[in-house]
Amino acid sequence: MSRPVVGISSYVEEVDRAPWVGQRSAVLPYRYVQQVEAAGGIALLLPPRVDVDEEMAREVVGRLDALVVSGGADVQAGLYGAPAHPSSQAARPDRDAWEAALVRAAEEVDLPVLGICRGMQLLAVVAGGRLEQHLPDRVGHEAHSPRLGVYASHHVTPVAGTRVAAAVGEEPVDVPTYHHQAVVPESVEGSGWVPAAWHEDGTLEAMECPAAAFRLAVQWHAEESEGAALFEALLSAARARRGGDEGGAA
Repeated sequence: MSRPVVGISSYVEEVDRAPWVGQRSAVLPYRYVQQVEAAGGIALLLPPRVDVDEEMAREVVGRLDALVVSGGADVQAGLYGAPAHPSSQAARPDRDAWEAALVRAAEEVDLPVLGICRGMQLLAVVAGGRLEQHLPDRVGHEAHSPRLGVYASHHVTPVAGTRVAAAVGEEPVDVPTYHHQAVVPESVEGSGWVPAAWHEDGTLEAMECPAAAFRLAVQWHAEESEGAALFEALLSAARARRGGDEGGAA
């Protein structure tokens, strides 16, 4: 069986690359690509398009075996009916619209999906959820993102019996972290998403959809993990889906 194609959402940014200055570029941390490749897939970057519509999203999803909604800037608070917190990053409406359309199209056909950090938050908002806009206001510490531009590490505890636990184990595990926002757990109740991992301070660190073939999201930066367990689980689901589509064995 050929290698599954995994689409990964990305940025369009101005990048300095000598001798070029401020060149518009499709941008994604390379660790995402490395993790997809380590799990046996082919990575395909999906830079945002401002002219996205539902049919375009369906066309893109129809060419993929799996989708990764990557990390990045804060989701616009207005999308879940809230004013922006003073700590919120500049809005990226191009990514919000693009990724939301891709997620909805992926859900229509039960495409395997993995959300990472911002990706988890975007998936929650698409499902009708809302976000805690600045975790230190509630938890009283900055363990989730203590230093600007540096990944930290903290424990999360997977929920027994979940796909997250099947991938990383049921014991507390250290994960790379860099976020100041998080999904409000009760805001996604009844949407099909269920908790899959927690931080000891009550922050929801992972969620998944049991009814889907594979729809899972983590608040931590799984692309920065030493192993590729979650990406391997995603690719396994992609192979199983392709095998079913082709009438063969996964």
